[in-house]
Amino acid sequence: MDLSELRVFLKVASERSFSRAAMKLHRTQPAVSQSIKRIEEALGERLFDRTTKDATLTEAGRLLHEYADRLVRLANEAQAAVKDLKDLRRGRVLIGANEASVHAILPLIAKFREAHPLVHVEVRRVPARQIGAEVAQGTLDFGVLTFQPSEVGLKSVTLGQDELVMLVHPSHPLANAKSVTLAECARQTVIAHNDPSHVRERVLRQFQQQGIPANILISLPSLEGIKRAVAMQLGVAVLPRRCAEPEIARGELVALNIPDVRFKRQVRVVYRRAGHRSHAATSFLGLLAGPVTPAKRRAAASDAA
Repeated sequence: MDLSELRVFLKVASERSFSRAAMKLHRTQPAVSQSIKRIEEALGERLFDRTTKDATLTEAGRLLHEYADRLVRLANEAQAAVKDLKDLRRGRVLIGANEASVHAILPLIAKFREAHPLVHVEVRRVPARQIGAEVAQGTLDFGVLTFQPSEVGLKSVTLGQDELVMLVHPSHPLANAKSVTLAECARQTVIAHNDPSHVRERVLRQFQQQGIPANILISLPSLEGIKRAVAMQLGVAVLPRRCAEPEIARGELVALNIPDVRFKRQVRVVYRRAGHRSHAATSFLGLLAGPVTPAKRRAAASDAA
């Protein structure tokens, strides 16, 4: 008993006639009768009362009809769901990023959402040191990093460059300066992230190497909290410029270069060179290099094969 035979059974039951069902199914009546016979032999029960003029269901036939209808509907839904994945009417793209890197990927997500508004884009907060391994293992489709991970089998696309700046309130005495020294930064109340990170350790090392106390007097658990604190004139913060581009553009914060801290970074999206990639992930990968076209989608899919 398979789905095709169940569909024949349902058609005979709905038409209440073997001949009409055969016509609707574009099959011969003997072929329809053979399908019903095979189901009856498999179940050991008669499904239609042959003594009546029309194809009347027996008790076993009525019971099977309920289950057959559910099975066929589920099969149709499954086929439609898989087609939706291919047509990008559903699906998911899973991206790993730390808090600072999220800002770099948002413009790309916005473009992808314009093209595929029904695909779920999920960005998970993952420590930078773990992202390469998770992408290589396939638990993440993509990862956003500022360094090339050591894991083999990964490729990357560069999104752009980032640098560390000192963020101050527009009314701050140094707001009109184009740049500041690390010593000038240390004379301010410094607001820092209290979660260990590569960037935080790099900045603290710069202070130590120059023998300057960091003067961190406020520690907060999020970048949004840090930016808000600077906007409230509680102090200054040393953060990647990309993290505060919207606030800088709106004139809420001012970014000052710190020549003493030479820490320009390439923000990149890493992905697996080979292995299975979903239709949604393939389309997202095509967007990394420019507008998604059928040719780029096929090229990305070929790269995953």
